[in-house]
Amino acid sequence: MENNCTFLYFAYGSNLLKERLQLRNPSAMVNCVAMLKDYKLVFGNYKGLANDRWHGGVATIEHSPGDEMWGVVWRMNMSDLESLDSQENVTLGAYNPVDVSVNTKGQELNCRTYIMYSCVYAPPSPHYLQVIVMGAEQNGLPRDYQEKLRAIKTNMYEGPLPMMAELERAKEKANHRSDA
Repeated sequence: MENNCTFLYFAYGSNLLKERLQLRNPSAMVNCVAMLKDYKLVFGNYKGLANDRWHGGVATIEHSPGDEMWGVVWRMNMSDLESLDSQENVTLGAYNPVDVSVNTKGQELNCRTYIMYSCVYAPPSPHYLQVIVMGAEQNGLPRDYQEKLRAIKTNMYEGPLPMMAELERAKEKANHRSDA
C-alpha cells in the first residue's frame, strides 16, 4: 500500500473531482493519473436500491478482460481511511474495498479501490456524470477516455441535488483560498 501513515486510493467515479473527495477526506492529494487493465466502468445501484445522494446509478468497476479504464491515484492519510470506507458504504456492504494494480508512466502501483456488491445496472443522473467528467478534466485523464465518459447516457433526472450545492460551496472556498 504505502508507508504506515498513508495509502494510495484509485478513484474512478465522483471522487475523481478533488473538491468531492476532500469534502470528507481532507488529506487527499493527487499522486498521478493511472490506467486499470481488464476492468470497465459501469453504473448501478446496490441491490437495485435508489441512490438518494445522486438520484441515479453510481460508478463501480467490473472485471472485463481486454478493457481498460482510467482514474486518479490519490495519496491519503490513514486517518481518512474510515471516512472513505464510510463514504463508500463499506459497513452497509454496498462496496467492497479491494487492492488493484494500476499502471502509470511505465510503473505499477498497488492501490485501494472499491467494487459494488450486488450491482443492479442503472444509468447515472446528469449531475453525477457531470461531477465525474469535471474530475476527469481537472486531472487530465486521456481525451478519448473523457469523450467516452461524456457519451454515457444518463437517466435525465432534473430535480435538485443537495450534493451539487455542497460541491459549489467547496469550490468557492477553494477559490477564495487561492485568491488570498
